[in-house]
Amino acid sequence: MVAAVPARRVAVARWLLPMAPAVLLLGLFVAGPILWSGYVSFTDAALTGAAATDPRFVGLENFRRLAADPATWHSAWVTVVFTLGSAVIGQNGLGLLIAVLTRHRNRYLRGGVGVAVVSAWVLPELVAAFALYAFLNPEGTLNAVFSAVGLGEQDWLYSAPLLAVIIGNVWRGTAFSMLVYQAALSEVPTELSEAAEVDGAGALRRFWHVTLPVIRRSVLTNLMLVTLQTLGVFTLIYVLTAGGPGAATQTLPLLMYDEAFELDEIGYGAAISLVLLGVGALFAVVYARTLREEV
Repeated sequence: MVAAVPARRVAVARWLLPMAPAVLLLGLFVAGPILWSGYVSFTDAALTGAAATDPRFVGLENFRRLAADPATWHSAWVTVVFTLGSAVIGQNGLGLLIAVLTRHRNRYLRGGVGVAVVSAWVLPELVAAFALYAFLNPEGTLNAVFSAVGLGEQDWLYSAPLLAVIIGNVWRGTAFSMLVYQAALSEVPTELSEAAEVDGAGALRRFWHVTLPVIRRSVLTNLMLVTLQTLGVFTLIYVLTAGGPGAATQTLPLLMYDEAFELDEIGYGAAISLVLLGVGALFAVVYARTLREEV
C-alpha cells in the first residue's frame, strides 16, 4: 500500500506533464482574454476619457442596455441568417455535394475540382475579401459578364448585401467541408452500396439510407466546426460592406467592433463579445450532445 502512492503520483505526472504546455497556452491566450472580457463587461471601460484610466464597476448595466437596444437584436438575427445560410446550408451542403459527385471520378477531375475549391480557402482572408469585392462591385467581373450576355447590371453589395456576403463566405470556406467529406466517404464500405444496388436501390436512396448514416458523425463534426468559425467571421464582411448598407450585414462581431473601437466603449463591446461567446457555446453544446448520443 505504501509503494502504491508514489506509483500513482508518477502515473499522474506522466499524464499531466505532456499537457502542461497546452494548458499554459490555453490559459494565456484563451482563458485569460475571456476572463478579462468578462470583467471589463461589468465596467464602463473606454478608450478615451476618465473611464480609460479608471473604469467604474457598473454591474449589469451593459447587459440591460444590450437587451433594450434594437441594434443588438437586429445584429443577432443577421448573425443567425448569415451562419445558417453560409455555414449550415452553404459550406456544409456544397462541400458534401462536391465530395459525393467527385467520389468515383478519375483523379484528374478530382484534382482539378480540388484545386479550384481549395484555392479560395488557402487565400489570406483579406485577399479573398478584396477578390470578392472586385467580383461583386458595380464595375466588377459579375456585372461585366451580365453586360456581355445582355442582362442588367446592379450594385450587388447594395441591392443584395446579405446574400452577397453569404455567397462570399460559402466560396471562401467550402473547401474545408469538401475535404472532411472526401475523407469520410473514403471510409464507407463499397460492399454496402453494392448490396443496396443489387436490391434495387437507386443512387439517391443508396446515399440517404447507406452512405449518410455511415458518415453521420463526420457531418455533425463538420457542422460544429464550420458553424463556430462562421460565427466569428469579421474581415470578409468588413471589407465587402463594413456592415452596411445601414446595418443590413452588421453581424455581432461587427457590432462589437463598432461599439468597442469606433465608439470607444470597451465595456459595452466586451458585453457583446460575451453574448457572441454564449451563442457559440450554445451551438457547441447542441452539436456535442448530438454527437454523444450517436456513440
